[in-house]
Amino acid sequence: MRSTRVEGNGRIKAGSIGSSANSQRDETPLEGLSALCAMLAVYLFVIGFILQNFDIPSPSMINTLLVGDHLIVDHQTLAPSSRWTPFMHYRPVRRGDVVVFLKPHSEEPGMILVKRAIAVAGDRIHLQNGAVYLNGVKQIEPYAIQPSSNDLVSYRDDFPSDLPGMKEWAASDLATRALCQNAQQETDCLNQVAIDERTLTWIDELPQYVQGGDVVVPQGNVFVMGDNRADSLDSRFWGFVPEKNILGRPLFVYWSFRTPQGRQNQTSLTGQLAFMLHEARHLLDGTRWNRTFHEVR
Repeated sequence: MRSTRVEGNGRIKAGSIGSSANSQRDETPLEGLSALCAMLAVYLFVIGFILQNFDIPSPSMINTLLVGDHLIVDHQTLAPSSRWTPFMHYRPVRRGDVVVFLKPHSEEPGMILVKRAIAVAGDRIHLQNGAVYLNGVKQIEPYAIQPSSNDLVSYRDDFPSDLPGMKEWAASDLATRALCQNAQQETDCLNQVAIDERTLTWIDELPQYVQGGDVVVPQGNVFVMGDNRADSLDSRFWGFVPEKNILGRPLFVYWSFRTPQGRQNQTSLTGQLAFMLHEARHLLDGTRWNRTFHEVR
C-alpha cells in the first residue's frame, strides 16, 4: 500500500508503508519485446510517412544545396490532406518553396529531383536576360546564381521567346548522341537522348501555354527551376511538374560530404562500393561540418 504526501516546497513525494512495496518488479522478456516493437513502429512511421532521407547528386541548386548534401525531407506538409491524419499540417506549394518531386516524363523510372517552385497555377512567367518576371514583376532572387552578362544564352535566359533556338540546341545535341557506342557511358548517353527528345516534344507543346510572351501555369501544376540557373535542366526544358508528383520539401542538411560532380553517373556496384570506402576514409576531413543542420530556404 502506497501513500502520497505534499512536502513544504510544493513537490509531490511518494512514500510507502511496508518494506515489500519498495521492490520493483523486473520487466519480462515479452514486455521488453513489446516496448522495442512500439519504438520500431514509431520509427518506421516517422521515416515512412513524415520524414525521408535524400542526397544531392548534381550542381543545379548551388548555392542553396551543394553536391553531397544529405537532407531530411518533410513529405507530409505538401501532401494532399487526408481525413485519416487530421493532426498533420498541410498546405499548398508556395512560390519560392524548395521541393522534392518525381520528375515527369522521366528518362529513368522513379527519378527524384529537387528544384525551387518559381510559379504556381495561374501565374504568368517569363525570363529576360536571366531575370525572372512573375505576373509582370521582376523578381529579386538572392538565392539564385544568374548567368554572367557574357554567358547569356537566348533560348535559356530569354525563355520562352526563343523556342526556335531551343529546338536547334536540342536537335544538335541529339545528333551528337545518335550512336551511343561507349559501353561505360552508354546509360548516361541514352538518358541525355531521352532528355533531348523530351525537350523537342515540350517545344511543340509549349505554344498552347504562352500568352503575350508569358508562360501561363495550368491548374494542378507548378513551374520549377534550379537556383544555379545556367546549369539546371528544369521546367524550361521539359515542362511543368504536376502537384501530385511533389514528394515534399527539404528541412535541413544533416550531413554534407565533399562529393565530385558526376558522382551520380557512377551507378555500377564497383563504383558505389569504391565511393563508400572513400567516404569512410575521409569522413572527418571530407565532411563539411559548417553545413550540419543547415536549414534549407
